[in-house]
Amino acid sequence: MVAPVSHGEKPFETRPPKTTIRSINVRAVVVPLRRPVIAGIGRFDTWPLVLVDVETTGGIVGQAYVAPYRERAVPAVVAAIRDLSATMIGEPVAPVRMFEDAFRKLNVVGTAGISAIATSALDMALWDALGKEAGMPLAELLGGTVGAVRSYNSNGLWRHEVSTIAGEARDLADEGGFTAMKLRLGNEHVRDDLAAISAVRDGVGYDIDLMVDFNQALGLGDAIRRCHELDDQGLYWFEEPIAYDNVRGYAQLAGKVRTPLQMGENYYGGRDLLTFLQAGGVHYAMGDLMRIGGVTGWLRTAAIAGAAGVQFSNHLYPEIAAHLMRVTPSAHWLEWVDWAVPILADPLSPTDGHVSATRRPGIGMAWDERAVARYAIDI
Repeated sequence: MVAPVSHGEKPFETRPPKTTIRSINVRAVVVPLRRPVIAGIGRFDTWPLVLVDVETTGGIVGQAYVAPYRERAVPAVVAAIRDLSATMIGEPVAPVRMFEDAFRKLNVVGTAGISAIATSALDMALWDALGKEAGMPLAELLGGTVGAVRSYNSNGLWRHEVSTIAGEARDLADEGGFTAMKLRLGNEHVRDDLAAISAVRDGVGYDIDLMVDFNQALGLGDAIRRCHELDDQGLYWFEEPIAYDNVRGYAQLAGKVRTPLQMGENYYGGRDLLTFLQAGGVHYAMGDLMRIGGVTGWLRTAAIAGAAGVQFSNHLYPEIAAHLMRVTPSAHWLEWVDWAVPILADPLSPTDGHVSATRRPGIGMAWDERAVARYAIDI
């Protein structure tokens, strides 16, 4: 056999070394909410955000945030992110490898809860860095396209005085041309839930999709009764009527209602979704990027939902979800909230009830550093 002529070329090109992680910076802010969050989980007038900046040896900075609900939880979340970050300096910008390594390292202390939150925060920042390095929006980096995603407005309609609900529903519809929104229920008496639903209809009519979220406010028996009492209200879904981890309860409830059940914001990865699917306890599913495992965890969980034919939505984090919904096999609804807007330099803006990610490389977020300094807290 005659060897091929190389013409002076090496048989294999030597690729430049992959950029590595130079530093990771973690900060925290507490931003004001335009409307207070009032539900069975408590009342929140402000919202804590933990900001992560991953700087590479190529000078790129990948950015992401997580929102751990309670300001008092911030120090623990920051400590977990910093602890995990210390093992990543000098390593390649490879989010899937980091994801696997993180869960191996954290297995001894548990991979849910704060361990998952820390992993998710770093995973999202690494994917942002990877997209910036490639010069591609995250959706395109993942093989999809940037484009409009059907969305519902979740910026209000909490459990407050019913006399204000009709006007608030009109405001939510007008903010971005929305024809879908979410109302929180789970009041002590069904008459109060019915009054809230009626107020929304008075404000925006019946030609909107109205999702309702109980925020785990009910016990199983009360949930069966309440959902039966609300089953003829034309609601789009019942979200988390009972405790999120009551697998058997959701399986029982799923067989007793006509309105589809929605849950998943508290799933810690695809295995949780699989457990509920196997039990027959879920009709619609959603993922929260802080808990599900960031971008890597989302892709794995969305694949399970797609294989099962279960429509998959996001919970919060619309800036990133606007990319991921474009590569999700059974993509359903994007939940729109503006809670991170106070510290973003160029936030997304809904149009005609849809949200589209920016075409900037990576996730496309940028911090407004003056606002970050204004809302910063010591950690």
